[in-house]
Amino acid sequence: MEKPTFHVSFLVLSIRFQAVLVTFFRMTRDVAPKLGYHKPALIHSTFFPALQGAKTKMSASDPNSSIFLTDSLAQIKNKINKHAFSGGRTTVEEHRQLGGDCDIDISYQYLTFFMEDDKRLEEIRSEYSSGQLLTGHLKKELIGILQKIVSDHQERRKLVTDETVEEFMTPRKLKFEF
Repeated sequence: MEKPTFHVSFLVLSIRFQAVLVTFFRMTRDVAPKLGYHKPALIHSTFFPALQGAKTKMSASDPNSSIFLTDSLAQIKNKINKHAFSGGRTTVEEHRQLGGDCDIDISYQYLTFFMEDDKRLEEIRSEYSSGQLLTGHLKKELIGILQKIVSDHQERRKLVTDETVEEFMTPRKLKFEF
């Protein structure tokens, strides 16, 4: 299994559909030169679902629809716990018996973007789907990962000065070596 990155999985696209897309992309690159065309450059990307679920949209006017890089650690915890749509069952007993649905659980979907340990991600999927792992524990796992990412970003952001921005934004001639 490949290492999860921001392009790994999206709520609406099933793994089978992604396999079809990859096959199509590869076939297109193989066939295009035979038809006299250049090989196309293809980019397949996915988007984070809104915290409230796949049928809703992230919106700057609804601060509870997403996690922002400016959110405090407490805000992240609150948003995940209160607003992240769950694939868990109505009662603990029902969840233990039937398991959770990772395909609609937003916390799990976010983990597919941010968790770097594929083995642990698969363990979480298996435990949650079987009912061993409850929604609260799944959300706790996501909260820890997101809080670290956001706090690290905020610390690095503090180091950016006006001089850093000026240096980065100054137009300069690019050197290409072929």
